[in-house]
Amino acid sequence: MALFLKILLVIFSLGLIIAVLLQSGKSAGLSGAITGGAEHLFGKQKARGMDAILEKATIVLAVGFILLSLTVAYIVKG
Repeated sequence: MALFLKILLVIFSLGLIIAVLLQSGKSAGLSGAITGGAEHLFGKQKARGMDAILEKATIVLAVGFILLSLTVAYIVKG
């Protein structure tokens, strides 16, 4: 049981790393400061779908990672 949870924890951690690295940056750098974020509101709507999916996946993987970490720590200690 502990081995299965540890393997699942590794899978969740790798998935979380990949989901975070695939996300685009939230700041647009100097051009975003000059335009005031208008490009974010009106442009790049096609990419928003993928960003939304990655954002939800990151949340799910992060919650799963935390819960699995606590569970594995409780099982190993007990």
